[in-house]
Amino acid sequence: MNSYNDADLRAAASAGIRAPSMHNSQPWLFRLRDGAVEIVADPARQLAVADRSGWAVRLACGAATYNARLALAMRGRPAEVRLRPSAAEPELIARLIPGAERPSTYAEQELCAAIPRRHSNRAPFWPDRVPADARVRLIEAARSEAAWLDLLVGMTALAGFAEIAGSADRVLRRDDRYQAELIGWIHADDASDGIPVGAGAPLPEPQDLLPQRLFGNRRRAPGRDYEPEPLVGILGVPGDLPVDQITAGQALQKVLLTATAAGLSASMISQPIEVTAARDQLRRSLGRAGYPQLALRIGYGTPGPATPRRDVSDVLA
Repeated sequence: MNSYNDADLRAAASAGIRAPSMHNSQPWLFRLRDGAVEIVADPARQLAVADRSGWAVRLACGAATYNARLALAMRGRPAEVRLRPSAAEPELIARLIPGAERPSTYAEQELCAAIPRRHSNRAPFWPDRVPADARVRLIEAARSEAAWLDLLVGMTALAGFAEIAGSADRVLRRDDRYQAELIGWIHADDASDGIPVGAGAPLPEPQDLLPQRLFGNRRRAPGRDYEPEPLVGILGVPGDLPVDQITAGQALQKVLLTATAAGLSASMISQPIEVTAARDQLRRSLGRAGYPQLALRIGYGTPGPATPRRDVSDVLA
């Protein structure tokens, strides 16, 4: 019988742990069961305040699933994906079953090579415009994973989004429990999870259009303002059930890897998704069916430090 083995599991997990997660909490486990590679949510790493519903865990595990799919395809063993395959195991995110063996495609090779180079860049980007062909590739990356990516065009749309995001950010900053949890994930040492102080955004200034989380007290260099007209994309899916959020996570990772392969940087803006009223307002402003799951700021930037990851042995169940 065609089955995955321990080497396949380690390859999938090694790629999976490079996925993004809220506060770099890394809420995933990987296991081999009945010849399939499974991605499992780790409830011990779910953020108690910021992610009471488990939305961020499912998004992160979906992104890890996409990386694992690429790693298995690179081994010539692409997977057939079953999302939330067992109602009796709600923490089981995805089961990857061996499909027909074949060589990896050029597109898979390009995206897999981008996995170790992809990380959130919270610093100001350069003012260079993202070209049309790159924008089309990002939109198609989301569409190919059953999601949509709306790129905001014009200052009217940007200003409207900035108002929604800024309002949500102010709500979260007034929540003492939320801020205490955030601070608990900021590290100045060599921890294997959380956000290093050096990877955070510089302190906000009055002229900034979009909100940034406060991960430290670093000031920006003179003349390094944020781009005045950033490229902002809203990633969404048709539904809002747990399985839809996992689908959104897979699409998110394909979009991020597509951006990385094109020489672009990205950072994630989740505040308008975390606050229910803001999310509803954002959904109405888009004028389309479906549910926004995350916002992205995309552009050209100077590569910064990658956030740390736990060892593969720590995430094997």
